[in-house]
Amino acid sequence: MTPRATRRTVLLASGAAALAAGCGSDGGNGGDGRDGGGGGGGTSSDTAGQELISTADVPVGGGTVLADEKIVVTQPREGDFKAFSAICTHQNCVVAEVADGTVNCACHGSRFKITDGSVERGPATRPLPAEPITVEGNSIRRA
Repeated sequence: MTPRATRRTVLLASGAAALAAGCGSDGGNGGDGRDGGGGGGGTSSDTAGQELISTADVPVGGGTVLADEKIVVTQPREGDFKAFSAICTHQNCVVAEVADGTVNCACHGSRFKITDGSVERGPATRPLPAEPITVEGNSIRRA
């Protein structure tokens, strides 16, 4: 006789699968770049030159998270713009905000320095990968 799946079994199995898919990994072994283990930085030739944001929309000493583009643009000092992947290297959440000199992930509390993307506070152990940008007049674009 074949055991019949109960509602509890189905819910537990589907919940575990969704949790595993949503959290990613912290292994860093290859992959598509979202887990910090390599791969591209998300920039492709069809997005090169794409305008991301106006320089006026990136505060000095802070930054702006562009969730749709999965990029965070910072301005540590006036006129010095940096860009990093907005995918947290801990478990692939999109970072939530830039405040008090750090890029902050709301999922597990990791914080990264706006100057170079390095880890200020874990659980992340790897920096946010840099994203290539250019500044043309008042426009920040993908390089």
